[in-house]
Amino acid sequence: MYLNKSKNMPEKAKRNKVPPIYCAHDKMMPIEEMVEHPKNPNRHSPSQIMLLAKIIGGQGWRAPIVVSKLSGYIVAGHARLNAAQLLELPNVPVNLQQFKSEADEISHLIADNRIAELATMNQSGLKELLIELDAGNVDMDFTGFTTQALSELMEELDGPDPDKPKMICPHCGKQFS
Repeated sequence: MYLNKSKNMPEKAKRNKVPPIYCAHDKMMPIEEMVEHPKNPNRHSPSQIMLLAKIIGGQGWRAPIVVSKLSGYIVAGHARLNAAQLLELPNVPVNLQQFKSEADEISHLIADNRIAELATMNQSGLKELLIELDAGNVDMDFTGFTTQALSELMEELDGPDPDKPKMICPHCGKQFS
Protein backbone atom coordinates (compact mmCIF):
# COMPACT_ATOMS: atom_id res chain seq x y z
CA MET A 1 0.00 0.00 0.00
CA TYR A 2 1.01 3.65 0.00
CA LEU A 3 3.43 3.71 2.89
CA ASN A 4 6.03 6.24 3.90
CA LYS A 5 9.56 4.88 3.75
CA SER A 6 10.46 6.57 7.05
CA LYS A 7 8.22 7.76 9.85
CA ASN A 8 9.93 10.84 11.23
CA MET A 9 12.39 13.47 10.17
CA PRO A 10 15.50 12.35 8.30
CA GLU A 11 18.48 11.38 10.43
CA LYS A 12 20.60 14.16 8.92
CA ALA A 13 18.01 16.71 10.07
CA LYS A 14 18.06 15.20 13.55
CA ARG A 15 21.83 15.72 13.65
CA ASN A 16 21.30 19.40 12.71
CA LYS A 17 23.13 19.12 9.42
CA VAL A 18 22.35 21.96 7.08
CA PRO A 19 20.19 20.82 4.15
CA PRO A 20 21.57 21.62 0.69
CA ILE A 21 20.29 24.78 -1.00
CA TYR A 22 19.08 24.35 -4.58
CA CYS A 23 17.14 27.60 -4.90
CA ALA A 24 18.33 31.02 -6.01
CA HIS A 25 18.65 33.40 -3.09
CA ASP A 26 20.25 36.74 -2.26
CA LYS A 27 21.85 35.73 1.00
CA MET A 28 21.78 33.47 4.02
CA MET A 29 20.29 35.09 7.10
CA PRO A 30 20.54 33.96 10.71
CA ILE A 31 17.24 32.46 11.72
CA GLU A 32 16.98 34.68 14.79
CA GLU A 33 17.00 37.79 12.56
CA MET A 34 13.93 36.66 10.63
CA VAL A 35 10.74 38.58 11.45
CA GLU A 36 7.35 37.11 10.61
CA HIS A 37 4.89 39.57 9.12
CA PRO A 38 2.50 40.61 11.91
CA LYS A 39 -0.38 40.88 9.40
CA ASN A 40 0.09 37.42 7.89
CA PRO A 41 -3.40 35.88 7.86
CA ASN A 42 -2.20 32.38 6.95
CA ARG A 43 -1.85 29.77 9.69
CA HIS A 44 0.09 26.51 9.54
CA SER A 45 -0.73 23.45 11.59
CA PRO A 46 2.02 21.66 13.53
CA SER A 47 1.60 18.62 11.27
CA GLN A 48 2.10 20.80 8.16
CA ILE A 49 5.27 22.33 9.64
CA MET A 50 6.56 18.88 10.61
CA LEU A 51 5.95 17.60 7.07
CA LEU A 52 7.63 20.63 5.50
CA ALA A 53 10.60 20.24 7.87
CA LYS A 54 10.93 16.63 6.76
CA ILE A 55 10.87 17.69 3.11
CA ILE A 56 13.47 20.46 3.60
CA GLY A 57 15.61 18.18 5.78
CA GLY A 58 15.45 15.36 3.25
CA GLN A 59 15.49 17.18 -0.07
CA GLY A 60 17.02 20.55 0.73
CA TRP A 61 15.80 24.07 0.09
CA ARG A 62 13.85 24.48 -3.17
CA ALA A 63 12.44 27.94 -2.41
CA PRO A 64 13.86 30.80 -0.34
CA ILE A 65 12.05 32.87 2.25
CA VAL A 66 11.01 36.20 0.74
CA VAL A 67 11.71 39.29 2.86
CA SER A 68 10.55 42.80 2.07
CA LYS A 69 13.26 45.45 1.75
CA LEU A 70 10.57 47.97 2.71
CA SER A 71 9.58 46.56 6.11
CA GLY A 72 12.07 43.78 6.81
CA TYR A 73 9.17 41.36 7.33
CA ILE A 74 8.72 37.96 5.73
CA VAL A 75 6.14 38.21 2.95
CA ALA A 76 6.39 34.62 1.66
CA GLY A 77 7.77 31.58 3.42
CA HIS A 78 6.45 31.73 6.98
CA ALA A 79 6.00 27.93 6.99
CA ARG A 80 9.55 27.46 5.68
CA LEU A 81 10.82 29.60 8.56
CA ASN A 82 8.83 27.52 11.07
CA ALA A 83 10.21 24.32 9.51
CA ALA A 84 13.76 25.70 9.73
CA GLN A 85 13.16 26.52 13.40
CA LEU A 86 11.95 22.97 13.99
CA LEU A 87 15.10 21.67 12.31
CA GLU A 88 17.14 24.06 14.48
CA LEU A 89 18.94 25.46 11.44
CA PRO A 90 21.23 28.43 12.07
CA ASN A 91 20.56 30.21 8.75
CA VAL A 92 17.96 30.26 5.98
CA PRO A 93 18.14 31.27 2.29
CA VAL A 94 16.48 34.65 1.74
CA ASN A 95 15.34 36.55 -1.32
CA LEU A 96 15.09 40.28 -0.64
CA GLN A 97 12.39 42.04 -2.67
CA GLN A 98 11.48 45.68 -3.08
CA PHE A 99 7.84 46.77 -2.73
CA LYS A 100 6.53 50.22 -3.72
CA SER A 101 4.27 50.49 -0.70
CA GLU A 102 2.89 48.65 2.31
CA ALA A 103 -0.22 47.90 0.22
CA ASP A 104 1.92 46.17 -2.45
CA GLU A 105 3.67 44.19 0.28
CA ILE A 106 0.38 43.10 1.89
CA SER A 107 -1.20 42.17 -1.44
CA HIS A 108 1.80 39.94 -2.23
CA LEU A 109 1.55 38.39 1.25
CA ILE A 110 -2.07 37.47 0.59
CA ALA A 111 -1.64 36.46 -3.06
CA ASP A 112 1.29 34.13 -2.31
CA ASN A 113 -1.06 31.80 -0.46
CA ARG A 114 -4.29 32.53 -2.31
CA ILE A 115 -2.98 31.80 -5.81
CA ALA A 116 -1.91 28.28 -4.75
CA GLU A 117 -5.40 27.65 -3.35
CA LEU A 118 -6.92 28.36 -6.77
CA ALA A 119 -5.03 25.54 -8.51
CA THR A 120 -6.74 22.30 -9.48
CA MET A 121 -5.19 18.89 -10.05
CA ASN A 122 -5.63 16.43 -12.85
CA GLN A 123 -6.72 13.59 -10.56
CA SER A 124 -5.88 10.72 -12.90
CA GLY A 125 -2.47 12.26 -13.64
CA LEU A 126 -1.84 12.69 -9.91
CA LYS A 127 -2.77 9.05 -9.29
CA GLU A 128 -0.35 7.88 -12.00
CA LEU A 129 2.50 9.97 -10.58
CA LEU A 130 1.89 8.77 -7.03
CA ILE A 131 1.83 5.12 -8.12
CA GLU A 132 5.05 5.67 -10.10
CA LEU A 133 6.78 7.27 -7.10
CA ASP A 134 5.52 4.64 -4.66
CA ALA A 135 7.16 1.90 -6.76
CA GLY A 136 10.61 3.43 -6.14
CA ASN A 137 12.68 4.30 -3.12
CA VAL A 138 11.07 7.67 -2.49
CA ASP A 139 9.78 8.65 0.91
CA MET A 140 6.17 9.42 0.00
CA ASP A 141 6.06 12.20 2.63
CA PHE A 142 8.17 14.20 0.15
CA THR A 143 5.01 14.50 -2.00
CA GLY A 144 3.37 16.55 0.75
CA PHE A 145 0.84 13.81 1.52
CA THR A 146 0.84 11.92 4.83
CA THR A 147 0.36 8.14 4.80
CA GLN A 148 -3.28 8.55 5.82
CA ALA A 149 -3.95 11.26 3.25
CA LEU A 150 -2.35 9.12 0.51
CA SER A 151 -4.45 6.11 1.42
CA GLU A 152 -7.64 8.16 1.41
CA LEU A 153 -6.74 9.85 -1.85
CA MET A 154 -5.92 6.58 -3.61
CA GLU A 155 -9.18 5.00 -2.41
CA GLU A 156 -11.04 8.02 -3.76
CA LEU A 157 -9.14 7.88 -7.07
CA ASP A 158 -9.76 4.16 -7.50
CA GLY A 159 -13.39 5.01 -8.31
CA PRO A 160 -14.53 6.27 -11.71
CA ASP A 161 -12.08 8.51 -13.56
CA PRO A 162 -12.92 12.01 -12.22
CA ASP A 163 -11.36 13.64 -15.29
CA LYS A 164 -13.38 11.61 -17.79
CA PRO A 165 -16.43 13.55 -18.97
CA LYS A 166 -19.79 12.03 -18.17
CA MET A 167 -22.26 11.49 -20.96
CA ILE A 168 -25.94 12.03 -20.36
CA CYS A 169 -28.60 10.29 -22.40
CA PRO A 170 -30.76 13.03 -23.96
CA HIS A 171 -33.83 10.78 -23.73
CA CYS A 172 -33.75 9.35 -20.22
CA GLY A 173 -31.14 11.52 -18.43
CA LYS A 174 -29.03 8.52 -17.34
CA GLN A 175 -25.30 9.32 -16.89
CA PHE A 176 -22.56 7.18 -18.43
CA SER A 177 -18.77 7.35 -18.00
